[in-house]
Amino acid sequence: MNNPTVSVLTPIYNTRPEYLRECIESVLGQTFTDFEFIILNDSPNNIQLDRIVAEYNDPRIRYYKNDRNMGISASRNRLVELARGRYLAIFDHDDVCMPERLAAQVDFLDKNPDIGVVSALMQVFTNSGPKCILHAPEYDTDIKVMLTRDCCIAHSAAMIRRTLFTDNHIEYDAYCSPAEDYRLWARLMGITHFHNIQCVLVRYRDYPEQTSVRVRCQMRRCHDAIALDIQNRYPAYWREMRRSDNANITVFRLRLFGRIPLLKIKNNRIYLFECIPVFKVKWR
Repeated sequence: MNNPTVSVLTPIYNTRPEYLRECIESVLGQTFTDFEFIILNDSPNNIQLDRIVAEYNDPRIRYYKNDRNMGISASRNRLVELARGRYLAIFDHDDVCMPERLAAQVDFLDKNPDIGVVSALMQVFTNSGPKCILHAPEYDTDIKVMLTRDCCIAHSAAMIRRTLFTDNHIEYDAYCSPAEDYRLWARLMGITHFHNIQCVLVRYRDYPEQTSVRVRCQMRRCHDAIALDIQNRYPAYWREMRRSDNANITVFRLRLFGRIPLLKIKNNRIYLFECIPVFKVKWR
């Protein structure tokens, strides 16, 4: 049997049944069909998850369980080891893929051999409905500039060439969990190019029990340490990030009686009532 083009990698851990079903069905409903779907259960005592995955009689699903809880980074590394596809589509257990996600990203990587990682925009949603779209820079240099301060590559929407892991002996760093994705991008910055497709390909579920909410303080500490490391290793990108910040600050604001907005100067533009652009100024 030939290896599939794409390996979709999804670690699960005590996932809500309804979220897991929606996740699985969004992958199986892709317009691109040459993939394997590897699901790794890191909550081995949760028998209910076994039953849910077994409901889907699809040969593209490969289901595994860790003997014990290994944590997210170790689980992601095991998924990479199990993968046979040329491209690895990262996908978290509580998110939802748009039907054209795999097709769009495979087409992009096939046409752009110099790009090693392609991600996309994500739409945040709750059980009440959509909230907002998480925007991100499109091109490699802009992405690397922003990476000096923010993790601007959506991990759950990313597709990565498998050779980046195998040829460079790179894996997810458990020490940096739960910011293991940001650490991965930091390690790949000097090895490959990035791209963010400027359309929504994944819906990102926002709910109180998700990992990013439960371990917010730990994530912030890891994030800040990774950002500092990137700033030290790529000072040119960091200088550009700071220059961009300085260019985008409001340098002057005038309000009548201290309350009524009248004029604002930002990005070298003068705004009337702080929102209507009037003209651009050039500073000497």
